Amino acid sequence: MNNGKILIVDDDTNICELLRLYIEKEGYSTVLAHDGEKAIELFNKEQPNLVLLDIMLPKLDGWQVCREIRKTSDCPIIMITAKGEVFDKILGLELGADDYVVKPFEAKEVVARIRAVLRRIISNEEESVKEVNWDKLSINLTNYELKVDGEVVDTPPKEMELLYHLASNPNKVYTRDQLLDQVWGFEYYGDSRTVDVHVKRIREKIDGVSDKWELRTVWGVGYKFEVKG
Repeated sequence: MNNGKILIVDDDTNICELLRLYIEKEGYSTVLAHDGEKAIELFNKEQPNLVLLDIMLPKLDGWQVCREIRKTSDCPIIMITAKGEVFDKILGLELGADDYVVKPFEAKEVVARIRAVLRRIISNEEESVKEVNWDKLSINLTNYELKVDGEVVDTPPKEMELLYHLASNPNKVYTRDQLLDQVWGFEYYGDSRTVDVHVKRIREKIDGVSDKWELRTVWGVGYKFEVKG
């Protein structure tokens, strides 16, 4: 049984081996890289279904590897870091990472995150056309395409899913915790700023396009996609 291929990138060979054992036990195949340059080389060669990416790497760090992958691919990326500061998490998410885990971690938790991310992608692929349209705005989750005023706008998968969720439920207010649970599908351990980062990035793409709708902050509560009139 092969559930997919996972690229594991970490300069600590012990961590790589531990993750490899747990991940292969779950039916995935694995490819290992111990520096940033090798990670990009293997990514292009092996075309994995998901990347586990450490930040502190020789040659090219995890941020640089993430940027390079995002230039050509929406492949899911889970960042692994020994740094727990919010800044590191926010930066990873802004660069297009789908999730992160902080060392020291339980290998079982990492496997659970992998399964959740891949299950979400498979589910999206299997569902029928998912599209929502408002004035000068089209969000298509079937092919992950965002059109703003008729123009296709490159948008990371998680931003697309968040905007789709809000726009599919107009005028409904969601707390940050609700959005984390319903869009990400797992607990972010109170890191509600994750949602703020994604909303900020979405607004850079859609603000001011139409006077008939708005992605609004409801102070002290969360966010809503407000349709006017």
